[in-house]
Amino acid sequence: MSESSVAPSGVGPDDRGAAPQVVSAASSDGGLAEPLNVAAWLPRRAADAPHALAVAVATRSGYDVLTAAELDARCDRVARGLAAAGMGRGTRAVVMVTPSLDFFAVTFALFKLGAVLVMVDPGMGVSNLKRCLAEAEPEAFIGIPKAHVARCLLGWGKDSLSVLVTVGRKLGWGGTTLSALERAVPTGGSGAVGAAPVVEPEQDETAAILFTSGSTGVPKGVVYPHRVFAAQVRSLRDSFGIEPGEIDLATFPLFALFGPALGMASVVPFMDASRPGRADPARLVAALNDFSCTSMFASPALVERLSRHCSEREIELPSLRRAISAGAPANGPALERFSGCLGEGVQIWTPYGATEAMPVSSIGSDEILGETLSATEAGAGVCVGLPVAGIELAVIALSDEPIARWHDAQVLPTGKIGEIVVKGPVVTASYWHRDEHTALAKMIDDDGVVRHRMGDVGWLDERGRLWMCGRKNHRVVCSFGTLFTVPCEAIFNTHPAVFRTALVGVEQGGDVLPVLCVELEQGASSQPDKQALIAELLAAGAAHEHTRAIETVLFHPGFPVDVRHNAKIFREKLALWAAKKIG
Repeated sequence: MSESSVAPSGVGPDDRGAAPQVVSAASSDGGLAEPLNVAAWLPRRAADAPHALAVAVATRSGYDVLTAAELDARCDRVARGLAAAGMGRGTRAVVMVTPSLDFFAVTFALFKLGAVLVMVDPGMGVSNLKRCLAEAEPEAFIGIPKAHVARCLLGWGKDSLSVLVTVGRKLGWGGTTLSALERAVPTGGSGAVGAAPVVEPEQDETAAILFTSGSTGVPKGVVYPHRVFAAQVRSLRDSFGIEPGEIDLATFPLFALFGPALGMASVVPFMDASRPGRADPARLVAALNDFSCTSMFASPALVERLSRHCSEREIELPSLRRAISAGAPANGPALERFSGCLGEGVQIWTPYGATEAMPVSSIGSDEILGETLSATEAGAGVCVGLPVAGIELAVIALSDEPIARWHDAQVLPTGKIGEIVVKGPVVTASYWHRDEHTALAKMIDDDGVVRHRMGDVGWLDERGRLWMCGRKNHRVVCSFGTLFTVPCEAIFNTHPAVFRTALVGVEQGGDVLPVLCVELEQGASSQPDKQALIAELLAAGAAHEHTRAIETVLFHPGFPVDVRHNAKIFREKLALWAAKKIG
């Protein structure tokens, strides 16, 4: 059985008789012969601009720095050392290394070897970590001492690991250290290490297994073939006009790896990458200014923090040509504050995508603030823009069942809410050892190409723009109808005392009760009359048809959020909390 809904009344078209809508953007490869292996960009950059900055990592006292030539040479040395330790093409290697020069060297060395990079979020929880690593069946473990201690104590990968490499000081857990491997690599008469050959992979050869954060369910290993990484590099470059020689402030480790492949220097600020919402904004500003960064990638939580800091102090960031924020729906007030700190014509881009397919679409802050934000605040959902080059977008009727073939899906017309489906070169085809989840998320087109069900709900407008309305499994299905999180929460998020809200469903009396969980703005938690605030929120909800049925409001001291972006709300945990509060 499938279901579909119309965009909230008054904010989107109700085109019930319209034909199914599929929106696509033309692909452009520029006619360039580009490598499949992203590591092949390193020697190219080293040859073109050997003395250009490649990586700078902030420390307590300054920066650790490598030029393009130095990074390539370091990767060669590490690749030869890892090969001597028994690693090579197809070796599955877990990497648990903090953002550092070692992190860049190890990761690109693995790509040069053709090994399979396995990455997990340490903050996903002990049980999830153990499950993910057991599924990946890694043959090598490269980690800092803390990671090895956890591996030993918790038994990670004990049945599959044969190569252990410690980045830092090794204690009694066996294996070797990265520095020892590098020292053992023979050098030529000049003391230089010979260039390590870069594996030329097959199109669908696995480059990495990247685990999802688990913020919306069980963490799953997304299988990344080399062609998808190469397509992402091309898409990011073309979508945002990134040019060689730029300098990027990279606050998310995985995105930082795209820097060298894009010809950009990656500047990693002094911060805990697992908690971007707690980053010291003064350190971020310092890093931006120290290197005159032209680009920045940051989660919405970090943009929120940085925008407040800069706007309150009237700090301008003149070197930035663009900012990119992804991982959760954009925060309108934060975008407005941060835009005021940027130069004329500089935008904050908010691409939409997921680990399984990224980027899918994109929209700039000019369009958001000048046009779509007002509709978002009225409950239309968050506009995430037009599809990027090469992507085809469609919305299908909601279903929680597998759909094997694309022609079996019911494609919806303009204005109707359903599940978002994407097709294109950045779309991955499967999850590692999770056939059931692959069947739920993938469908095969008539031409044999995989389409991905994003697990998000949304609708397409008459201009082909996508409006995101939340996660499919977060919808609240009541006896009177279905409520979607993003359109409903937007109505209440505009209240000045509210930082954010989360709609959850609580089973009660054979039905589902919609409950609004509220996190107050800092300083507002001491507000003396919460009953008055509840009355104001309910009045706001009563003014809109799609929020009229929400009559229960609970205040939460601080929502549980994901580690990766500090922005995705763990609604399942909130629902359990709400059920206990209601009794």
